[in-house]
Amino acid sequence: MPRGPDDAAIEAQFAGEQVTTVEPEGEPPPRPEGGKPLLRLLELLGSIGYADAAAEAIDLAVGPESRDEYRARLEAYAALPPAALADGGGGGSSSGAKARKSADEGAVATSAEDLAQAHLDAAEQLGPPTPTGPQWQSLGPWTIPNGQTYGASRVNVSGRIAAIAVDPSNPAHVLAGAANGGVWESFDRGGSWAPRTDYAATLTVGAIAFDRTNPRTVYCGLGEGNWWFFLGAGILRSSDGGASWSTLCTAPFVGQGFYDLAVDPSDGTRLYAATTGGLYVSSDGGVTWTQRRAVRTYSIQITPPGGGGAEVLAACADGLWRSMNRGNNWNTVALPGAPANGFNRIAVAIAPSDPTVAYAWAAGQNPATPYLWRRAGGNWTLQPTVPGVNTNQSWYDWFVGVSPDNANQVYCGAISVHRGDLAGTTWTWRDIASKPSGDSIHPDSHAIAFEPGNANTIYVGNDGGLFRSPDRGITWQHCNNGLVITEFEYIAQNYGSSRWLIGGTQDNGTERWTGSQVWDHVADGDGGDCGVNRTTPSTVFHTFFGMSPQVSTSSGDPPWANIFPPLPPGEAQPFYPPFECSSTNGDTIAIGGAALYVSRNSGGAWTRVAFPSNGTAAALYVPTADVVYVGLFDGRILRTTWDGASWGALTALTTPRAAAVSDIVVDPNNASRIWVTYGQLWIAGTGRVYRSDDAGTTWTDCTAGLPNVAINAIEVDPWNGNRAWVGAALGVYETTNAGASWAPFAASLPNAWVGDLVFHPHARVLRAGTRNRGVWQIPVDGWITQPICGRQWSGTLSPNQTQLWFTWGWPATWHVFWTIMPTTPQVGVPAVTWNVQMERASAEYVTYWITVQNVSGANVNFDGRFCILSRY
Repeated sequence: MPRGPDDAAIEAQFAGEQVTTVEPEGEPPPRPEGGKPLLRLLELLGSIGYADAAAEAIDLAVGPESRDEYRARLEAYAALPPAALADGGGGGSSSGAKARKSADEGAVATSAEDLAQAHLDAAEQLGPPTPTGPQWQSLGPWTIPNGQTYGASRVNVSGRIAAIAVDPSNPAHVLAGAANGGVWESFDRGGSWAPRTDYAATLTVGAIAFDRTNPRTVYCGLGEGNWWFFLGAGILRSSDGGASWSTLCTAPFVGQGFYDLAVDPSDGTRLYAATTGGLYVSSDGGVTWTQRRAVRTYSIQITPPGGGGAEVLAACADGLWRSMNRGNNWNTVALPGAPANGFNRIAVAIAPSDPTVAYAWAAGQNPATPYLWRRAGGNWTLQPTVPGVNTNQSWYDWFVGVSPDNANQVYCGAISVHRGDLAGTTWTWRDIASKPSGDSIHPDSHAIAFEPGNANTIYVGNDGGLFRSPDRGITWQHCNNGLVITEFEYIAQNYGSSRWLIGGTQDNGTERWTGSQVWDHVADGDGGDCGVNRTTPSTVFHTFFGMSPQVSTSSGDPPWANIFPPLPPGEAQPFYPPFECSSTNGDTIAIGGAALYVSRNSGGAWTRVAFPSNGTAAALYVPTADVVYVGLFDGRILRTTWDGASWGALTALTTPRAAAVSDIVVDPNNASRIWVTYGQLWIAGTGRVYRSDDAGTTWTDCTAGLPNVAINAIEVDPWNGNRAWVGAALGVYETTNAGASWAPFAASLPNAWVGDLVFHPHARVLRAGTRNRGVWQIPVDGWITQPICGRQWSGTLSPNQTQLWFTWGWPATWHVFWTIMPTTPQVGVPAVTWNVQMERASAEYVTYWITVQNVSGANVNFDGRFCILSRY
């Protein structure tokens, strides 16, 4: 994940050190094992109570010597019993998941298969869009200029690409798989895109493969092995080259993530799957599968032209394996000098121009030392270390590819991409992704593909999207126009404008929307929670990872000023701490870590309010400048109030359930009505949405009618306290009866993971920040199709009299037409003229000043009438 300008200081804060220096341009020195993606993944898995996957991720990403440290970090912010975090043995598969369940009442009785199956069930409720009712529409980002790299240049970005496939019969036809954004299709080498799997059971994509014997047939492995593996739902197949897709199979892949799919080049019925659950082979076109190895498998290569005598190589967690009988039997390949304690990651590639040449690119464990082996003349030899490669995220970003026309040219992907050219016995290496001059691309590299018939053209997919080089990595063009796959962690809005949002995004910083589908990149680093001062909306906040808020006083334009709260040395903190501004008045902001930090002057000074006992903040809500609610990862809900001089000690409300709180909201018209949501699943007798009507003394479970998936966010309609919406791990749902029942509210919304919701009370639009399908909005009552008209006041004017009237409290987002209508009959002569002027009365309301003149010689009675043309 790219470094932000303050990453060194933030990481020092995590470690309890004092560092104020800013790192120079270029790729930074080695970071802690696993990198920031691991911390982010553990926080997500912890919040949904997925203990076995959290333990497995730790075993996968870091060596044995570091695992206790990461389990302790996970336990600090996740409501998981210690037994659930026990070492799962590091076997590299999900087969031991159920064996690691805790018998503790607070544990989640779930497995990868259970979790993924719940998403399959939820998808059946949603289905394809219907033409009736309000419809969701995409706000983009269509693209994001000025995105970050580790080099000297800036690029347009989109979001994480996990898979790439180029049509072997049409080099301009490209398919790209977003990590949790579905399959996208381009017919102009990535110049423009269309989404193709928005209504599949899951948008998580790990692999895409064309059938070379019939390129109209394409396969997609659901569930991204790198990160979203726990949402795997099987394989999709397209029979029209990728334009439309249907489910080919679910078993045995429900709950597994794909790293690779391979189709035999000469036999389209023979398929190979590399997944988090092992190595699988199909002999009937992918309808049924046989597991051949029960070890996590990362990549598969088949020597051309394929068929019965073809060699098949598989890179697995326990090394490199070889089959000479179409995958029925496998034998280990001896790699000289391989680490004794196994691999964090390994990939394999066979040279298309000379199948006797192959490469294995691997990272060992603890330390994650890079290894490159080359096979020539039947022998594998260890090559000199690739200079400058960073392997600490090898579990997450890794690939190897060989130039189609040159067996001596290899591409090694890690955080950056390095190209090696072999002449005799001498390697020449260059970093082609992160350059001190010339074109650079976004880091965190996941996939590579070559244009058929033109080895000069390569594609690389990374956390910033898709990039194409026409000259083997010397120059680059981004392919991110129209690739709407940005992964939003949080969004916030300006109540005085219907066309202004700010959002923190995974690995692509903080972005701002002002009405165009091209969003502004306003801050680097990792985009976390954000907020807007409701009274003074030019005061805007965003965070990086950790307790790292910054403020802009120019609506998100630079400069951003650090307003980090002063933490005690070594104090624990979430990866993405919750941050909130007062939802009504004043300059109160709050951020939560191992304590609550509150400021009444937009971060100028902070007060630390300790929790009654150890805990970590998971959600916040600030209903007024004098009240703050905080929800913890262990399920507690606490409140503090300002007494005029200081913040009082946090007092505990009744706890609805022992699980991570995902969101809190207080009814704006009823301070006693509080809603809370939870992401954790499958505990008997517990729900995921609760409502209190007595300020948190008692709670009503309002989960009935919701699918059994994580609930991540909630918004309440200020016009109707019984109407609310929740954003879930799959879709958005609405209640109109205070949570007694729920129904999908998802017409035209892709089947996306919804991480955050905001409701604009004046424009009457609900916005959803998704991972990774960008931001969407829906007019909850539908768009105004006919003006809403009425009489605001009546008046009387004497002959030739002029008088000024005003009407105040009109939302600034509304488009209002004013007219003066005489009610005194006067035939054939003008009666009145009028002039309308508007004053911005506050950040979100306007006053209309209406001057009316009687131009007749008689008294005139009249109405002041309005027509609301639009609320947006």
